[in-house]
Amino acid sequence: MILEHVDIRILPGRQAEFEAAMERGLRTVHTRAKGMRSYQLHKCVESPERYVMQISWERVEDHMVGYRQSPLSPEFRAIVERYFAQPPVMEHFDLVVQGEGKA
Repeated sequence: MILEHVDIRILPGRQAEFEAAMERGLRTVHTRAKGMRSYQLHKCVESPERYVMQISWERVEDHMVGYRQSPLSPEFRAIVERYFAQPPVMEHFDLVVQGEGKA
Protein backbone atom coordinates (compact mmCIF):
# COMPACT_ATOMS: atom_id res chain seq x y z
CA MET A 1 0.00 0.00 0.00
CA ILE A 2 1.14 3.56 -0.82
CA LEU A 3 0.11 6.69 1.06
CA GLU A 4 -0.34 9.86 -0.98
CA HIS A 5 0.21 12.86 1.32
CA VAL A 6 -0.90 16.28 0.06
CA ASP A 7 -0.22 19.53 1.93
CA ILE A 8 -2.89 22.07 0.93
CA ARG A 9 -3.12 25.82 1.65
CA ILE A 10 -6.45 27.47 0.87
CA LEU A 11 -7.68 31.03 0.58
CA PRO A 12 -8.65 32.61 3.95
CA GLY A 13 -12.27 32.32 5.01
CA ARG A 14 -13.15 29.56 2.53
CA GLN A 15 -12.87 26.59 4.92
CA ALA A 16 -16.50 25.48 4.93
CA GLU A 17 -16.80 25.70 1.13
CA PHE A 18 -13.48 23.92 0.63
CA GLU A 19 -14.34 21.11 3.03
CA ALA A 20 -17.69 20.53 1.29
CA ALA A 21 -16.01 20.56 -2.14
CA MET A 22 -13.30 18.12 -0.99
CA GLU A 23 -15.85 15.76 0.51
CA ARG A 24 -17.86 15.81 -2.72
CA GLY A 25 -14.78 15.39 -4.92
CA LEU A 26 -13.25 12.59 -2.90
CA ARG A 27 -16.57 10.74 -2.59
CA THR A 28 -17.68 11.11 -6.21
CA VAL A 29 -14.39 11.13 -8.14
CA HIS A 30 -11.58 9.43 -6.21
CA THR A 31 -13.71 6.45 -5.23
CA ARG A 32 -14.02 5.61 -8.95
CA ALA A 33 -10.24 5.32 -9.35
CA LYS A 34 -8.72 1.84 -9.69
CA GLY A 35 -6.50 1.03 -6.71
CA MET A 36 -7.83 3.79 -4.41
CA ARG A 37 -8.41 2.24 -0.98
CA SER A 38 -9.29 5.07 1.42
CA TYR A 39 -9.01 8.82 1.98
CA GLN A 40 -8.81 11.31 4.84
CA LEU A 41 -8.78 15.09 5.04
CA HIS A 42 -7.31 16.76 8.12
CA LYS A 43 -7.54 20.45 9.07
CA CYS A 44 -4.62 22.08 10.87
CA VAL A 45 -5.47 23.28 14.38
CA GLU A 46 -2.85 26.04 14.42
CA SER A 47 -3.31 27.25 10.81
CA PRO A 48 -6.98 27.06 9.76
CA GLU A 49 -6.17 27.54 6.05
CA ARG A 50 -3.89 24.47 6.00
CA TYR A 51 -5.10 20.93 5.30
CA VAL A 52 -3.52 17.53 4.79
CA MET A 53 -5.20 15.04 2.48
CA GLN A 54 -4.13 11.40 2.69
CA ILE A 55 -5.15 8.81 0.14
CA SER A 56 -4.20 5.14 0.30
CA TRP A 57 -3.47 3.49 -3.05
CA GLU A 58 -2.65 -0.11 -3.93
CA ARG A 59 0.38 1.03 -5.95
CA VAL A 60 2.04 4.33 -6.89
CA GLU A 61 1.14 3.59 -10.52
CA ASP A 62 -2.56 3.48 -9.60
CA HIS A 63 -2.27 7.13 -8.62
CA MET A 64 0.40 8.51 -10.97
CA VAL A 65 -0.72 6.69 -14.12
CA GLY A 66 -4.21 5.25 -13.63
CA TYR A 67 -5.67 8.30 -11.89
CA ARG A 68 -3.47 11.25 -12.93
CA GLN A 69 -3.55 10.37 -16.62
CA SER A 70 -7.29 9.73 -16.67
CA PRO A 71 -10.25 12.14 -16.93
CA LEU A 72 -10.76 11.73 -13.16
CA SER A 73 -7.85 14.02 -12.26
CA PRO A 74 -9.11 17.14 -14.09
CA GLU A 75 -12.64 16.34 -12.89
CA PHE A 76 -11.46 16.45 -9.26
CA ARG A 77 -9.34 19.57 -9.77
CA ALA A 78 -12.32 21.40 -11.29
CA ILE A 79 -14.19 20.86 -8.02
CA VAL A 80 -11.46 21.96 -5.58
CA GLU A 81 -8.69 24.02 -7.15
CA ARG A 82 -10.54 27.37 -6.96
CA TYR A 83 -9.91 27.28 -3.18
CA PHE A 84 -6.12 26.81 -3.36
CA ALA A 85 -3.95 29.73 -2.20
CA GLN A 86 -0.94 28.00 -3.79
CA PRO A 87 -0.27 24.71 -5.57
CA PRO A 88 -0.55 21.72 -3.18
CA VAL A 89 2.60 19.75 -2.34
CA MET A 90 2.17 16.01 -2.97
CA GLU A 91 4.42 13.08 -2.00
CA HIS A 92 4.08 9.28 -1.76
CA PHE A 93 5.07 7.19 1.26
CA ASP A 94 5.63 3.49 2.01
CA LEU A 95 4.61 2.18 5.44
CA VAL A 96 7.62 1.06 7.50
CA VAL A 97 6.31 0.97 11.11
CA GLN A 98 2.77 0.69 12.45
CA GLY A 99 1.30 0.48 15.94
CA GLU A 100 -1.54 1.53 18.19
CA GLY A 101 -1.67 3.50 21.39
CA LYS A 102 -3.78 2.95 24.47
CA ALA A 103 -7.07 4.84 24.60
